This record gives sequence, C-alpha cells and structure tokens, in this order.
Amino acid sequence: MTSLPNCVFCRIVAGEEPARIRYVDEEIIAIVNKLTWVPLMLLVMPKSHMTQLEVWSDGVMNRMGKVATDLGCMYAPNGFRILSNFGPDGLQSQSHGHIHVIGGIPLGQYA
Repeated sequence: MTSLPNCVFCRIVAGEEPARIRYVDEEIIAIVNKLTWVPLMLLVMPKSHMTQLEVWSDGVMNRMGKVATDLGCMYAPNGFRILSNFGPDGLQSQSHGHIHVIGGIPLGQYA
C-alpha cells in the first residue's frame, strides 16, 4: 500500500490520525468529513495514496462508487450527491484522491 507521510488521509488509513470510520475493507475506507455544512458529509477513498486522476482511471473507482451509493442510501434515504473535485480550481483540498457523499437535507439546484 502506497502512502505519503505528509498526507492526512494516509495518516488516517495508518491509524495515526483520528477519524470516524463508516466503512473499511482491504482497499477502501469511508470516513465522516470534518466539514459540516450538510448533515451527511462522507469521504470515500482508496487506502493507497492515489491522485484524483489515478482513482478515476483505476478499477478502484467501481468499488468506491458502490460503497458511496450504499452509504448514501443508508444515511440519506431521501437522496444524496456524489461529488469529486479536481485541482485547485475545482476546490480539491487534498492530494489523496477521494469522492464526497453529501446529503441529509434538500440540496437545492446546481449553481
């Protein structure tokens, strides 16, 4: 498993940083996001450090999508969104590739 010492998500995977884990297996982890602007904010990511582009071009995305939809249905049965940010203009704040599952309230129209 690839990790970077200065990556907060790699440190979470290694058990060096606290996180509220909602799902974990040999390849994927899903945690509660520290941001709280909607009731449900989960991050689903590979345990290995991968860039956002690598995540989307690797077979792990199929499994991440399944985990994300299962958790979305469980925690936001009235609906949710799955988001992915790419680069600074897309507001990607972590280099470790991940997807967001958000919901728990009506999310409104797209801007």
